[in-house]
Amino acid sequence: MFHGRTIVIATKHKKEKVIGPILEQELGLVTKVLEDFDTDELGTFSGEVDRTDDALETARKKCYKAMEIGHCDIAIASEGSFGPHPSLPFVHADDEIILFIDKKNNLEIFTRILTTDTNFNASEIRTKADLKEFALQAKFPSHGLILKKSKHDFSDLKKGITNWKVLSDTFEEFVDLNGSAYVETDMRAMYNPTRMEVIEKTTHKLVSKINSTCPSCNTPGLGITGIKEGLPCNLCNMPTRSILSYIYECQQCNFVKEEKYPNQKETEDPMYCDFCNP
Repeated sequence: MFHGRTIVIATKHKKEKVIGPILEQELGLVTKVLEDFDTDELGTFSGEVDRTDDALETARKKCYKAMEIGHCDIAIASEGSFGPHPSLPFVHADDEIILFIDKKNNLEIFTRILTTDTNFNASEIRTKADLKEFALQAKFPSHGLILKKSKHDFSDLKKGITNWKVLSDTFEEFVDLNGSAYVETDMRAMYNPTRMEVIEKTTHKLVSKINSTCPSCNTPGLGITGIKEGLPCNLCNMPTRSILSYIYECQQCNFVKEEKYPNQKETEDPMYCDFCNP
């Protein structure tokens, strides 16, 4: 279905370095990147352009724009969201989505990875000592930084800083004007090797999903669309909140499959039972 076809990677931040080889080796696609393709108009991590849509819709807009400009019918885009982990207090997370659209075959396949493997951080800094501490924790200079006069002042922000002298000189300039500077990690993939690794892992996960075909109609992308809780307690046999099964559904023919015991266990420890351990 995909071998020999050209896919456009909708990016301006060098994501093709990790996405391209996987698509070529695993799916036989021919990859290309558009020159001067501007994804920043859909939102920037540094805040000067707000992202008005959620991550999936933003990735979708990237794909359709890239297909239109590139005159092809298949595209891929990723979109990351950074902030507090939804279930781990005081821990930052990267929620990375990758979307694959094939207009010719009416396919839209996406997957995501939520990980705490990120250097995402930001702070108002007043001294060079604090700036150095922040930079080292953010894995600078292998990972880029952004400096602003203040959190919401985008008038003279400096992106993609990967040099100690540039960081120091820019910091001094902003401190002389305002008494402090706002520093944040540059989350664009080309300035953030940690995020680039997450994008690579998410692409592998996406390809695995693409290669999972529907047993009824053979359409690629059979994926998990729901879960069922209720794994029985091995002491009292009452249902627990642990996962009993995954539900898979085909987006083309609505074939549904239930896979029981996806974590390779048929009962749960009583410590996770609301009846034995309320």
